Amino acid sequence: QVQLVESGGGLVQAGGSLRLSCSASGRLFSISTMGWYRQAPGKQRELVAHFTSAIHRDYADSVKGRFTMSRDNAQNTVHLQMNDLKPEDTGVYYCHLRNPYGEKWGQGTQVTVSS
Repeated sequence: QVQLVESGGGLVQAGGSLRLSCSASGRLFSISTMGWYRQAPGKQRELVAHFTSAIHRDYADSVKGRFTMSRDNAQNTVHLQMNDLKPEDTGVYYCHLRNPYGEKWGQGTQVTVSS
């Protein structure tokens, strides 16, 4: 079993910053992708950013230049540094991991950006 533990999130004013972290443990095997999705009220869950290889990262167009993902391989942890936050970044952010045996979602952490 894979476990994902998320931390970070909270309430911030527009233009502010937050940092999310996600630590994976358990039977990880070879991780295919690991990163973050988000879901705003009334909208579908969407990709924010994820690693697709040891170094390659994909970002949603809406966050490019503002969000940066990093990873700590020794601790199977990924971080999402979110700068210049906007009200439209508000939502529940979910950590996601995929390996050859399936996928796992975190419990989600709320990010609220006030205008």
